[in-house]
Amino acid sequence: MEPDLFTAAAEERQEKDPAASPLAVRMRPRTLDEVVGQQHLLKPGSPLRRLVGEGSGGPAGPSSVILWGPPGTGKTTLAYVVSKATDKRFVELSAITAGVKEVRAVIDGARRATGGFGKETVLFLDEIHRFSKAQQDSLLPAVENRWVTLIAATTENPYFSVISPLLSRSLLLTLEPLTDDDIRGLLKRALTDERGLKNAVTLPDDTEDHLLRIAGGDARRALTALEAAAGAALDQGESEIGLQTLERTVDRAAVTYDRDGDQHYDVASALIKSIRGSDVDAALHYLARMIEAGEDPRFIARRLMISASEDIGLADPNALPIAVAAAQAVAMIGFPEASLTLSHATIALALAPKSNAATTAIGAAMEDVRKGLAGPVPAHLRDGHYKGAAKLGHAQGYVYPHDLPEGIAPQQYAPDALKDREYYTPTRHGTEARYADAVEWTRKHLGRRRS
Repeated sequence: MEPDLFTAAAEERQEKDPAASPLAVRMRPRTLDEVVGQQHLLKPGSPLRRLVGEGSGGPAGPSSVILWGPPGTGKTTLAYVVSKATDKRFVELSAITAGVKEVRAVIDGARRATGGFGKETVLFLDEIHRFSKAQQDSLLPAVENRWVTLIAATTENPYFSVISPLLSRSLLLTLEPLTDDDIRGLLKRALTDERGLKNAVTLPDDTEDHLLRIAGGDARRALTALEAAAGAALDQGESEIGLQTLERTVDRAAVTYDRDGDQHYDVASALIKSIRGSDVDAALHYLARMIEAGEDPRFIARRLMISASEDIGLADPNALPIAVAAAQAVAMIGFPEASLTLSHATIALALAPKSNAATTAIGAAMEDVRKGLAGPVPAHLRDGHYKGAAKLGHAQGYVYPHDLPEGIAPQQYAPDALKDREYYTPTRHGTEARYADAVEWTRKHLGRRRS
């Protein structure tokens, strides 16, 4: 909300006693140049640069923006920087506590400020996805007529959570997850900066690595954990934040796991082999190790999709759709909620009947192709739609299967060198038993000899 006497007093206290504010608040950037990550949104002439008054603007005023990104990527920070850098009137609302009444009060105030003092208003609305359609509708006239310049923040896909008219009147800016290097730079700044810990403690490499895993790309979480661990170390009279101190503080053991080394591949291999072996409990253990170590959830989801085809196949045709749906969900929601989706898919795949028939089938077919067993396509299967095809004998004698009572045309489909080759050998596991019956029936009616 707009500053009042109590807000001003609180800010004055924070200036006199920085420790009164959380480390994450004290370390908020004061300018766009101090922002960690999101450099694709901070180039000269970008909407955020224009919101803080950079550039002449002329008749083209700054646009309303919707900031979309995972928690801890800097949405509130960017709004804070705008509030400090701009000479505009800045108002903050949260969709968690505000409603249409509060929105209309801000809009009325903005119109008065513009008409009476020529003062433009920037409205920061956090968690806009929590607003109903009617509540979002109340913003439209103000945004359309530029009575306010809206900065809206959301962690959910705006195409599903923000009404189309509001999207069309705003620029959608997508914030990317912070990298380990981004978080590492933020931690180093917090350790040394006068607003931060002022070199009171140091952070060894092994503790820093664990802290990065805990953060999971969330700057706020990283700074909160750092502050708690630093306080614990100082209380013990230590000038170094040891790994055990951090583990006790955040109540999370450091998992031995190198995302770029052997453990990355060893644990991923153990996860897939446990799924293949139908040991759901072991699979969940390795999944938990990967999650706790901060593994990229998209990497895990990709491995599950491969497993669904490689080890399950047609024994359970639902396995691949489940894995694909999990990958799509993971890409949209990220951690920590993605752990539930990955668990869902892992359990389904581990308990599914298994078959590698699809894997061995394509492997055998590709091996023959590599050996040169190909040959020309039979003439009756070639394309007969172009002029002159009939003179070449293409498509002549082709039997259309739908014209036959059983829908099977007993004609040769494979090249001569492969006409009797059988690649697919279905199991009798799960649903694939039905495919085994089907392949036996179709081969019989195609007139194929038994191998």
